[in-house]
Amino acid sequence: MQADAWSPPSVLLTVDLVILTLREGRLCILLVERGEDPFQGMLALPGGFLNHDGEEILDAAHRELSEETALTAGWVHLEQLGVYGDSGRDPRGRVVSVAHLAIAPELPEPVAGTDASDAAWVPAEAVLSGKAGLAFDHRKIATDGIEHARTKLEFSALATAFCRENFTIAELQQVYEAVWGTELDTRNFYRKVQAAKGFIIPAGSNRRTTGGRPARLYRAGPTTVLFPPLIRHVPSTTEENTREAEE
Repeated sequence: MQADAWSPPSVLLTVDLVILTLREGRLCILLVERGEDPFQGMLALPGGFLNHDGEEILDAAHRELSEETALTAGWVHLEQLGVYGDSGRDPRGRVVSVAHLAIAPELPEPVAGTDASDAAWVPAEAVLSGKAGLAFDHRKIATDGIEHARTKLEFSALATAFCRENFTIAELQQVYEAVWGTELDTRNFYRKVQAAKGFIIPAGSNRRTTGGRPARLYRAGPTTVLFPPLIRHVPSTTEENTREAEE
């Protein structure tokens, strides 16, 4: 008896983008309002299917990023975040998503793509808390992306991707505070940043006036791995309960 001929399963491939930036000192994520089914009217991460003309995955991520933010490869930090392929994640069938994390400073107001009716920057905390409901498994992807960024700030120079080309240490501290969601001691932060050799380097002799005495400007240095790392302090349950009681 001849066995039935094997045929490959039907699997669709998409890219989804966790796009992060700082707006008015808050960590924000780009979300779109879906303009069509499934989940029409719900918020979702920007993304889409690969084109059928042999488009590479990274090229698809850059294309989606350009369509949503008008950013090109040279102006944004873009890296693969993970692969999400649970069988029930998409009612249209077996759809696997290759998610990417994108970071750039001071991104403008977004313009909705062809399959979205609206696009907006939403505070990351609204997504983490579940206040902003997301379609598909996009809350998990977004949460993974935000936590990935938080962790990388400890051990890498990723924080400079949130900054303009030249920045002050105070502006760099604002990045850490916004992404980590906690206040930092200014003197301690300054000491740790200066101890991480090659993390930032002076941007000439220029200074920026910020209301007080002019602050020295820096730019990203050659180092990509921080040593010693800038370890964040995660409040314990006791500390969180104490803070809530004080409030």
